[in-house]
Amino acid sequence: MGVKKKKEDSTKLVSKILIVCVCLLFVGLMILSGMGTSWLTVFSSVKSGDTVVIDYTIFDAGGKPIVTTEKSTYDQTVAQGSGIFGSRQITLNANQTTEKPIYSIPVYPSNGGTVQQLGLFSSEYNAVSSGIIGMKVNEQKRIPLPSETSMKYDWSAERLALNKINLSDISVGDSFFMGISDNPDAATGNTSANTFLRIGEVASKSLDGITVDFSYPRIDIRVVSINKG
Repeated sequence: MGVKKKKEDSTKLVSKILIVCVCLLFVGLMILSGMGTSWLTVFSSVKSGDTVVIDYTIFDAGGKPIVTTEKSTYDQTVAQGSGIFGSRQITLNANQTTEKPIYSIPVYPSNGGTVQQLGLFSSEYNAVSSGIIGMKVNEQKRIPLPSETSMKYDWSAERLALNKINLSDISVGDSFFMGISDNPDAATGNTSANTFLRIGEVASKSLDGITVDFSYPRIDIRVVSINKG
């Protein structure tokens, strides 16, 4: 009788466990069904044509973060006394090149100034668009950004003075702002153009002027969401 009762108790215990498991599975399926198919993107990777939302941080030639959507990076840079622009997340199509020569991103200076439109060249945007292929939600990656031509520009002391900038106030490593146009032919006056902000780093300085490097060697990105194309 003792052995028989133990078997019955064991059978009842197994039955209770199975019932609990079935109930938990049912609840889980109900939750997932309420979420639709969006939860599946957690396990999928970015493919060509997908619409992808990313967080990002752009670095200048000296390795300083100059634009970011990441609050921790923004707060840390400001706490160090350095200038930085905040931005919102970018939505882009994976592995799709842009037809525009310059891709515009709204950025917000840490000093509370006016919103600016940062200009990324098409080659830089395309590098990000192709670089996110294969990434998953919350995955992070550092993507090198190409420079089709040299991005170093010389500013003479005279030119700086004309722009009301004192050469003595500038140091190597400082950030330097310049406007770039999406239509160089507009200088002739025959066509219109839009101007965008480009943030450079003072690479060298002499009595004659400064050299500014406006290249962005890399960008750190993190995939926030994937909408399958």
